[in-house]
Amino acid sequence: MGDQKFQRKSYSTPRHPWEKERIDYERELLIKYGLKNKRELWKAEAILNNFRTQARSLQAKIRYSDPMAQKQLQQLLAKLSRLNILTENATLDDILALSLEDILDRRLQTIVYQKNFASTMKQARQLIVHGHITVNGRVTTIPSMFVQKGFEDNIAYSEKSPFADENHPIRLAIAGAVKEEQEEDKKENVKEEEDE
Repeated sequence: MGDQKFQRKSYSTPRHPWEKERIDYERELLIKYGLKNKRELWKAEAILNNFRTQARSLQAKIRYSDPMAQKQLQQLLAKLSRLNILTENATLDDILALSLEDILDRRLQTIVYQKNFASTMKQARQLIVHGHITVNGRVTTIPSMFVQKGFEDNIAYSEKSPFADENHPIRLAIAGAVKEEQEEDKKENVKEEEDE
């Protein structure tokens, strides 16, 4: 049977609840990434702080040429490379320079939106939660899941989903919105070239 496991919080709340700059920054990220609540943001912050804490402790151990620390550093860099947060030839300074947006960019919800499976972040979240998205052939209903580099190209609509049909009205609307954005970008680039 073993010992009973007790639930623990996987995040920590801000020390001071009323800081205008922090609240504005958090609200901006909530809107940009379509997060459900601030708890999701704080969980991403906890993950980032965990990576930074590991990097700082390894930085101190590597100065004393600890062989185990070098191995742990390689494992940490390999993990971040697998998650496509950093490149393979990154250093400790690159880990310490990571931002919260680097972590949020690797969520399934963000990648589904960036790959034009949805027209908004909120819609991307809804598609995932309702079981319309598969990752590597398996239906995934967790928007906050980190997508590994190898699985990024294997994100698709579920075969059982009505969105699997290319002639679905919403898919046609998304395709039309993407074309309009591309045309607007082309027009802006032409204007910039003419101004130069």
